[in-house]
Amino acid sequence: MHMQANPFLKVCSAAALLAAFAVPQSLAAQAVAPLVSSSDLQKATVDASHQREQNQKSLDRFFSSTEARQALESSHMRPEQVQKAVSGLSDQELAQLARRADTAQKDFAAGTISNRDLLLIIVAIAALILIIVAVH
Repeated sequence: MHMQANPFLKVCSAAALLAAFAVPQSLAAQAVAPLVSSSDLQKATVDASHQREQNQKSLDRFFSSTEARQALESSHMRPEQVQKAVSGLSDQELAQLARRADTAQKDFAAGTISNRDLLLIIVAIAALILIIVAVH
């Protein structure tokens, strides 16, 4: 009976050694070569923070004009409430609305849209901001 156990033990010990040497090698390879370095991650975080700040400033400029304040007040919206709600937007929502606000301002300055159209855009963007924040 001692002879029959010997091949079984050899197979089990070979499998155990194979598993012991195979698993740490793959883990060590992952530990040596990280997918993203900490400096790259920090740079991406700083860039995202800077972009968010720029988008917030863009919307603040958009809503701080006299025309925007009058349009919001005539639509029974408080400009302060809209500006406060901007901080509750996600990065993607903030970027999209900032692009739309910048486009509207440029079109108005170029004479592509009228004063009335700009006021409608201001009210629409403000309403959208309040709805998005209310849904979150």
